[in-house]
Amino acid sequence: MEEMYVRLLETLPTIALILIAVISLAILSKSADFLVDEAVSLSIRWGIPKSIIGATIVSLGTTLPEASVSVLAAIQGNPDLALGNGVGSIIADTGLILGLAAIIGYLPIDQRTLNRQGRIQIGSALLLVIIALPMFGRNNQGIIHQWMGFGLLFLLVVYMFMMVHWAKNGNETFEKLDVVKSPAILQVAKLFFAISMVIFSSKLLIPSIELSAIRFGIPQSIIAATLVAFGTSLPELTTAIAAVRKGHGELAVGNIIGADILNVLFVIGAAAAVTTKGLTVDTSFYQLQFPAMVIILLAFRRFAKSKDHCISRKEGIILVSLYMVYIILSYTWIR
Repeated sequence: MEEMYVRLLETLPTIALILIAVISLAILSKSADFLVDEAVSLSIRWGIPKSIIGATIVSLGTTLPEASVSVLAAIQGNPDLALGNGVGSIIADTGLILGLAAIIGYLPIDQRTLNRQGRIQIGSALLLVIIALPMFGRNNQGIIHQWMGFGLLFLLVVYMFMMVHWAKNGNETFEKLDVVKSPAILQVAKLFFAISMVIFSSKLLIPSIELSAIRFGIPQSIIAATLVAFGTSLPELTTAIAAVRKGHGELAVGNIIGADILNVLFVIGAAAAVTTKGLTVDTSFYQLQFPAMVIILLAFRRFAKSKDHCISRKEGIILVSLYMVYIILSYTWIR
């Protein structure tokens, strides 16, 4: 299906591609808006903190684009894209998206969420770096073996059960909001419809932008290193911005922390599990991607542990700056 509409887009004039990109972005933004409303409404109905909803249902839904891209890349024998998409999305989510969210509006940090999911966020990233080391690979080359992929997926199941357990037994409180009380089944259906629209619009937006960029003479290598990695993180970006603008910053933070965890356990885990050869790790990951991922995650955790329990605008600028440095350095690896 995806290949079919990509071929269709290739036959369209550039002006039509630009128009499709604009419309897709509008649908994406509105869908993310709707997604935030339904997620907050469900959190109130079920007595679950918004940060928990953000770290499970919302983050799982918005991580599906990365998962589909990475799994398809692994099946097609492109491990660099499969692994790079997952790692690059963590960097974009934590550096660019949380940074922009902090710059745009108030970004509070739920300390219980930070102490629980935040530790898993750092732990899963460090686990990825460890299993990717050459000592676990072959011929001094790192390989994330298929069995490691299944191990990551098992940890994903454990993580989800832990989240449900914490939600049922926690004492988190949140402010009461006035929401329209519709049937729970209808609200869940609306939530998943919003997630599907976010994913569909982002998948339509990415190829339309890529094709337009190619026609304007932008090198394919630069497009792959920027637009694809950024494009798969569009659901997290639009959801985070919509959440902050509506005054639900903790939902944005929970979504990004959950997305970072899922990028390791779900995206990279599934990509490694679908191929018997596993995911080979290029040396560039040790030189740039892994260090950048760890630095940005540690910077976020340092800022989140501040006494005022929020990410300030200044700290948001620092996170975005770190991401921009990463992008600039990435160009030196493009040949």
